[in-house]
Amino acid sequence: MINSIEMKDAIRQWYLQYAMKVIEDRALPDVRDGLKPIHRRILYSMYKQGLLTGSKQKGNTVVGEIMKIHPHGDASIAEAINRMTDVNETLPYPFIEGQGSFGKVYLSDSAAHQRYLEAKLSSFTKEMFYDFNKNSVDMILDYNEIGYEPLALPNTFPNILTIPTTGIAVGFASEIPSFNLKELCETTIAYIKDKNTNLLEILKAPDFSTGGELLYDENEMKKIYTTGKGGFILRAKYRYNEEENIIEVHEIPFNTTANKIKEKITELIKDSKIKDINDVRDETGFDLATGDAKLCIAIDLKRNVDPDKLMSKLFNLTPLQSKYNCNFNVLVNYKPKVLGIKEMLDEWIKFRIDCIKRATTFDIEKKENLLHNLQGLYKVLLEIDEVIKIIRGTKKDELIISTLMDSFSIDNTQAEFIANIKLRNLNEEYILNKTKEIESLEAEISSLKEIAENDEKVSEVIISQLQDVSNKYSKERKTTLVYDYSQATKDDDLFIEDYNVKLYLTDQGYLKKVPLTSLRGNSSHKLKDDDFIKFEVESSNKADILIFTDQFNTYKLKAHELTDHKISILGEFLPTLLQLKNENIVYVTATVDYKENLLIGYESGKVAKITMSSYATKQNRKKLENTYNKDSKALYWNTIKEDIDLGAISDIDKVIIMNTSSINAKSSKTTMGVTVQKSKNDSKVVRYFNMDELDSDDKNYYSSKNAGVGKYLRKNDTLK
Repeated sequence: MINSIEMKDAIRQWYLQYAMKVIEDRALPDVRDGLKPIHRRILYSMYKQGLLTGSKQKGNTVVGEIMKIHPHGDASIAEAINRMTDVNETLPYPFIEGQGSFGKVYLSDSAAHQRYLEAKLSSFTKEMFYDFNKNSVDMILDYNEIGYEPLALPNTFPNILTIPTTGIAVGFASEIPSFNLKELCETTIAYIKDKNTNLLEILKAPDFSTGGELLYDENEMKKIYTTGKGGFILRAKYRYNEEENIIEVHEIPFNTTANKIKEKITELIKDSKIKDINDVRDETGFDLATGDAKLCIAIDLKRNVDPDKLMSKLFNLTPLQSKYNCNFNVLVNYKPKVLGIKEMLDEWIKFRIDCIKRATTFDIEKKENLLHNLQGLYKVLLEIDEVIKIIRGTKKDELIISTLMDSFSIDNTQAEFIANIKLRNLNEEYILNKTKEIESLEAEISSLKEIAENDEKVSEVIISQLQDVSNKYSKERKTTLVYDYSQATKDDDLFIEDYNVKLYLTDQGYLKKVPLTSLRGNSSHKLKDDDFIKFEVESSNKADILIFTDQFNTYKLKAHELTDHKISILGEFLPTLLQLKNENIVYVTATVDYKENLLIGYESGKVAKITMSSYATKQNRKKLENTYNKDSKALYWNTIKEDIDLGAISDIDKVIIMNTSSINAKSSKTTMGVTVQKSKNDSKVVRYFNMDELDSDDKNYYSSKNAGVGKYLRKNDTLK
């Protein structure tokens, strides 16, 4: 009987085997050819079917053949084929020519069934199989163990960086954008010649088949190129049709679809977050003039709306602008590894050198065999009649070879070659013409050996092939680089409606943003049982809302992105909205210009005055960590524009009042501040209060600028 420890060990072993299988054989691309196994098997199977030079075949026939070497079902194969076609437009340099409805990368519509589609390999795919039949790559048994498949394809360019790749394995993920082929080939050539090449000078940035704009940040791009991780912003392209008062979006970010954009804009219109649009339509279709598919999202504007400012707002609120997060996680020697671009190129160059050397060795062996046979043929040049006499006079077929060997001092291979020459070619003219090749063969073999034995010569071959690929297949950039986009973000605020609101946060975490106009005549809040209003903040629809938690984090929301509520509904549930885990909200405030100061009073008797500008972020981050001091428990929170009198009472009933002008404002969020009430006999502050909470005429509680223990609270004085 298996005990629990043995079972745990077995499960761990099985799970690790499963995880490694997913990583190696399904989810991550190989750095050598940039392909996942499914894509490699698709190309190889179609190559074997003769679809590189032949005519298109029905999709279900193609899929059926691929299933012989790929064990994961026809649906996944069909989906992968769809995304590799020129019709789908996922790849900037498609591997497959398709005929039929293969879907579009920028639409959510599904493709037709494979029986209605036809496909063949594109001419570009020749570069994936260059010298394939010359033993240039290793082959392994397929899963049926009746045929072989390649471990990698001998691509003549770094395909890993020309196709956009997304993969999710067990504990690993990969996200690699596509780059422009011409820029990539030129960069690789420059890098082979000089390892210190600045890649950014040639390989500017990723380039996607859907075009759009890339907001260029040089430092972030350097980080991506160096570490293999980072992100950049993609944005749609649009034009304004003044005659019809319509914005036409004609290029969108690669990682979204027209359907998602339309749905989000429709949602914003319904929620009254955007009031400048009459209608939004997906007018994607075919250009009748060219017959090509064309993307078009038409946004019908109301009168007197500035289209550029509206688009600036839509960029922030919809997938018209989105972030592409890079994670260059690839298989290197069948193990996952995150590489920078130079490291990727190093791995590809190493692989390409091996492919060329193997193919060259194959050619050398083939030519040496031919040379050897021609040298044997040369020996019988003047004895043709004798050769014919031997062949005719030998009674047994198996004795012909040995007789020729003995008669002319040639070996078995040469004798076989001579014996297999057709009778009509056993003449002096044919043999002379054939033996003339000896000298050229010797020169070719010498040249090939020089390549096989010299890495510099191999590098010259790689460079020549890269130049050839670039000349044949390069295209102009589709994704435009935008270097100056600061003004667009400054203008975003102009489109936010400015009106006064009141924020209510309940003890159980429900937040309501209520326009002040909606409060007239309404006084009864809808609350859950045992819930109550914990915080009330008056502010503006343009404000940033800051939410502090007991885990020393601050979450930021933009008021205009929240739905306007009536007090008769519960509101937004913040733990879900902010994805809070084991965190409790301790304070909420709002600011428009970050010119206020935040007061935090601690149990230790110290009060911190922090400039609100410390919480402003250029990157519009939603979460800030370590946003106030952890050394003592925070008892009091307040946001002030002008200094106030602040009181503190200790657990020994001592009271002190100090004006906050005595506390210097700090930009450090974790400052402990200054002491307002000193401790006596280990006393602690139990409460801070504002002056409207103290019912007293006694001025003795007031302190100078210096901290003190305070005065006892008099019997007739009370704190509300």
